[in-house]
Amino acid sequence: MPKLKSHSGAKKRFKLTATGKVMYKKAGLRHLLTGMSANRGRRLRKSQTLGKAESKLVKRLIPH
Repeated sequence: MPKLKSHSGAKKRFKLTATGKVMYKKAGLRHLLTGMSANRGRRLRKSQTLGKAESKLVKRLIPH
């Protein structure tokens, strides 16, 4: 059987936790930050977990 290859884009964007959840970084914190409220900026800093359906797709892209 051939080797399984991980999806390069998914590797860089998602991390798997020890319990198998998929963590991702929120979008919108790269530029045009001066118009954003400080509260919103702080909220965007935190990572979040993907939902059940999306995490199933991502886990297929990151087999290892």
